[in-house]
Amino acid sequence: MQDDPQKREIINRRHFSFRLNLFFFITFALFSVLIVRLAILQFVEGPMLSAEGIEKSTRNDKIPPIRGNIYDATGHPIAYSTSTQSLYFSIQPEAKLENAKQNAREMAAKLLEVFTKFGDPEKAMTEEDIIRQMDLDFRRNNISTPRRIKSGLTNNEIAYFMENQTSFKGIDIMEESVRNYSTDSIAVQLVGYLKKYKGVRETVDFYKEKTTEKDETLQYLDEEDVGMDGLEYMYQDVLRGTNGLKTYPVNNAERIIGPMQITNPKKGSDIYLTINKNVQLTTEEAIMDQLKKISTSSNKYERAEYAKTGFAVAMEVDTGKIVAMASMPDYDPNIWAGGRISADDYENFSNVLENGTIRSVYGKYDSEEERKKHPSSIVYLGSTMKPLTVLIGLNEKLFNTNSYYNDTGVFSYGKKGYETFVRNSQRHVYGSIDGAKAIEHSSNPFMAEWVGNKLYMRGSVNGKSSVEIWDDYVKQFGLGVLTGSGLFGESKGIIDYFDSAERFSAQAALVLASFGQQGRYTTLQLAQYTAMLANHGKRMKPQFVNEIKDTDGNVIQGFTPEILNEVEFPAEYWKEIETGMSKVSSQGFEGVDYTYMRKTGTSEQEVAKRTAENAVFIAYAPADKPKLAVAVVIPDGGFGSYGASPIARKIFDAYDQEVGLYGVPKKKTTETNEPNTADQSAGNTADEVDTAIGTTE
Repeated sequence: MQDDPQKREIINRRHFSFRLNLFFFITFALFSVLIVRLAILQFVEGPMLSAEGIEKSTRNDKIPPIRGNIYDATGHPIAYSTSTQSLYFSIQPEAKLENAKQNAREMAAKLLEVFTKFGDPEKAMTEEDIIRQMDLDFRRNNISTPRRIKSGLTNNEIAYFMENQTSFKGIDIMEESVRNYSTDSIAVQLVGYLKKYKGVRETVDFYKEKTTEKDETLQYLDEEDVGMDGLEYMYQDVLRGTNGLKTYPVNNAERIIGPMQITNPKKGSDIYLTINKNVQLTTEEAIMDQLKKISTSSNKYERAEYAKTGFAVAMEVDTGKIVAMASMPDYDPNIWAGGRISADDYENFSNVLENGTIRSVYGKYDSEEERKKHPSSIVYLGSTMKPLTVLIGLNEKLFNTNSYYNDTGVFSYGKKGYETFVRNSQRHVYGSIDGAKAIEHSSNPFMAEWVGNKLYMRGSVNGKSSVEIWDDYVKQFGLGVLTGSGLFGESKGIIDYFDSAERFSAQAALVLASFGQQGRYTTLQLAQYTAMLANHGKRMKPQFVNEIKDTDGNVIQGFTPEILNEVEFPAEYWKEIETGMSKVSSQGFEGVDYTYMRKTGTSEQEVAKRTAENAVFIAYAPADKPKLAVAVVIPDGGFGSYGASPIARKIFDAYDQEVGLYGVPKKKTTETNEPNTADQSAGNTADEVDTAIGTTE
């Protein structure tokens, strides 16, 4: 059967019509998708893509911020930053290193001519100075590191170098922030120093974390100076500020094709310390004068020929503010200029770079063998422990304020025939004494028999051994724990009583601990402990900053005293130790017109088969309403009454002048106050030296 042509035509037309409609539909759908996509690109992804395009066509160079300043309590600048133009030199690569060094020496001669003709005469340099800064022996830098030759270029120097760039290969002029420190060297170890970020970013955990920073304004630059110790490190984030940016439009070849835009860096905040410049400088001078005096004294009780270092901390009793913190000798912190120190300076000052009031520091000796014969800055407290020992004895009901002990001058313990003897200094015998008299005369037998030995004999209480009970008390008073200062590298001190109890006996450990021979502590710990005696049991956090201000002078952080922990004892216990402390003999306080409580100490320490005697002294004033606590430590300083006490007197006097022990600075009043020495012993005359030593140490 043949197909009907007419029907086939109808079917073909229908198929064509369907295909045509399908084509138009698909075309419409494609155009719809395209229009929607264009709309998305235009209104949704457009801004983002535009930003990415701009980013790809610009280059950002970070501008380091200017570091915030550090001021003392009176507003005197201790550490401050200035913006300056500096000249850097890069050693040019040569086939032979000696040729590179010779070219550098020739460059030094050319630089000298420019510096002499166009430079500031007050910043004059010799050719030797320039060569030393070039570090041609690579003692401070590797060969590729640019060397800073001179900072503070004059406009004429800058103009000359810019006009003659081709004649000075390897020379670059860079704008940078330079850290300057007071030439008075105020509390230098507390303030700290700076190093280049590139030198510490992989070795210091704090700076390792900065390498992952995403915000360009917070990213550290390799040549940026960063805090490495003290307050410079502790307040690094506060002092640093934020980066600025130089933005350049560039083409695909990375060539600049338009004007530069600058976002200025933000200066770091300024910190105002609790340190008082004049009190601090008086403290530093007093230590150095005393070291000189006792190392050459003809007085056998004062002579301390090995004394080389001294440490002192002055802390406000009710606030915890550190008014002075001295680790002596110190150094000129400007040796760190440029974020690095020369090998010569390091050799000369390495023993004094660290803060001896919070960690172990030694004097400067000719050899390591000689150094081992002398104690560090962390010493036994000696008799300055005795006020706390009496408090422990009273609170543990080992005796009471009406108890009297017969001091025969000696106490012995241990198996018969193998006894260990504890004696008074100078073998003195004090007869019938109570706790107050035991502090006044510094009775070792009283402390050993009535506290150390009684605590041992009583045994464990509530599952705690006698040694653990002792440990609880001393740590509540800040001994053997961190002070809470927040300073980097602070030591907890070194406790020996647990080790002694294990190696020898708990009895020996407690007897020795009772008169200060089982724990070595820092001067800051000793000052905190002294303040706690003064305020009757409040352990204040040592603080160094009064306030923090932004670049506009607005206070963004103020000061709030902080109590770390508190102990409570009956009032009569505090009265007992104060009665004793008010009568302790202390040299250097003759004629004072304020009342004060004090305790001297001579701590004995075995070092390399030699017994070193360390001078230790604590005091607070005024006695009736304590304002300031002072602790002084002189390793190898002999008797505390002679080696350390006179330093404390000068600190109290300086504070009285600047701040006022009674609330009004003496230097601001013309009135002459009558001495207020109510029942206070001001010291002993030369004729009473033997008795004073016997009763004090």
